[in-house]
Amino acid sequence: MKITEQIKEPIAYEMELFEQKFRLAMASKVALLNRITHYIVNRKGKQMRPMFVFLVAKMVSNGEVLDRTYRGASVIELIHTATLVHDDVVDDSNKRRGFFSINALWKNKIAVLIGDYLLSKGLLLSIDNNDFDLLKIISIAVREMSEGELLQIEKARKLDITEAVYYEIIRQKTATLIAACCSLGAASVKPDSADVETMRKFGELIGMAFQIKDDLFDYGSKSIGKPIGIDIKEQKMTLPLIHVLNTCTKKEKKWLINSIKNHNKDKKRVAEVIAFVKNNGGLDYAVTKMKTFQSEALKILQSYPESSYKSSLELMVNYVIERKK
Repeated sequence: MKITEQIKEPIAYEMELFEQKFRLAMASKVALLNRITHYIVNRKGKQMRPMFVFLVAKMVSNGEVLDRTYRGASVIELIHTATLVHDDVVDDSNKRRGFFSINALWKNKIAVLIGDYLLSKGLLLSIDNNDFDLLKIISIAVREMSEGELLQIEKARKLDITEAVYYEIIRQKTATLIAACCSLGAASVKPDSADVETMRKFGELIGMAFQIKDDLFDYGSKSIGKPIGIDIKEQKMTLPLIHVLNTCTKKEKKWLINSIKNHNKDKKRVAEVIAFVKNNGGLDYAVTKMKTFQSEALKILQSYPESSYKSSLELMVNYVIERKK
């Protein structure tokens, strides 16, 4: 059995029901909209976000989920999908998970409108059911994701990112969404309980580890679906690179920054930068940091009683840093 199927096993029923509810949540009277949302639903990824929602909800409540849990998972997916559709327009990206993006098939104007539609659908699903606490969790996550993206753009221009700023960027850009899924799972079944904040912290730690793992792929093998050196080509400052910039000589630092600023499209130069980062302990340092976040996340789970849901969450934490893509 694949590890993702193993993780999903204790919530297989909920995930199936969620699929149906999610399709309904997207429905519209406009045929074009339905055609596009159908395309989106049929090309979904691993569905880690709803899995976090249901596993956390069931772990903290001894196996209970409510209608609210399904709505919360749907709202997270609707709003997250909206941000992805808008991201592809912003990045002028023609592909998403190996399939054509919405803007590639239907052009930017329609893609932006689809994003707006999904966003409003998500907001209304919460408002119509008075799930204001869940909506607040999600809205804070969206605000932080936007701030993280803008902070990254601002800092990338100068290439002066410290490790502390890097953590703040990935906390906002990546970790905040996983944190929202976990706190929302807890809030859906046990509103106003200490679990809501505990699970937010748990999700944030997983998100940090997840993003560092993504950074490491930039230096990895070709089998992961993301070209090697793409972060360097896009002048993204990742943890292995930041660590080496902070520990190398002035002369080496000058060469590194010049390479990233002025020679980031030169394949040979990018390969030299990758080799330099590897040889100077950048990858080892990032792996150590990633494992620290992982063990802190696992420590939080230890305070909960044994259950199949807890076991799945432990598997999920390990999968995040052991995955091959």
